[in-house]
Amino acid sequence: MARYYAIVPAAGSGSRFGADTPKQYLPLLGKPLIWHTLAALCRHPGLDRVWVVLSPGDAWWQTPAWQGLWLELGPKLEVVTCGGSTRAESVCNGLQAAATAVAPDDWVLVHDAARPCLSAVMLDRLLEELAGDPVGGLLAVPVADTLKRADEAQRVAATLDRDGLWQAQTPQMFRYGLLQAALAGRTLVTDEAGAMEAAGHAPRLVKSETTNLKVTYPADLGLAEWILRGRNAGGQG
Repeated sequence: MARYYAIVPAAGSGSRFGADTPKQYLPLLGKPLIWHTLAALCRHPGLDRVWVVLSPGDAWWQTPAWQGLWLELGPKLEVVTCGGSTRAESVCNGLQAAATAVAPDDWVLVHDAARPCLSAVMLDRLLEELAGDPVGGLLAVPVADTLKRADEAQRVAATLDRDGLWQAQTPQMFRYGLLQAALAGRTLVTDEAGAMEAAGHAPRLVKSETTNLKVTYPADLGLAEWILRGRNAGGQG
């Protein structure tokens, strides 16, 4: 039977966030943001191993006060310092690092380092709905808001039809062999589903929740804290 693994590319600088500290290391409920991201994966019984892909010489991960926190995540976590200049390069390098442990038909889940609010319910749904799928797929939510296309003067050029449009999230889950082949030579794609599409595959959309947000701007950090506090208070995973 196929096994399940996860890769978390974490070599980015988070330039859009506008902080001196890479956003994956910003404090969230007293711990680095990425700790919550990794904890959601490491605690899931269906995943055998989680690789976090750091940039070479990442000094933030080595912060002395955090070493005990990484140990809390348990033996599933493996750190590799082979991050690239793009997300796709980091994922490709992570897949290569995992080559000795993962078979071509095993599943690989790629998850954003700055998406700390993944719940056990969402992860269960992804694994269950894609278990027998020939391609794989991703968590996503249908677009609810009216979409506008802007012109160069930042005025509305057109209103887009939102029917059939979904907002992509992560994890994105594909067979190891298919994903590795799809990413080969496609270092500029912004997510794994895009690489699979370019290779001729049609990833499946698995309905997620808006609480699975990606921390991109400063206000997102406060929202992530609110989500996690509420979930912890309710005893949810």
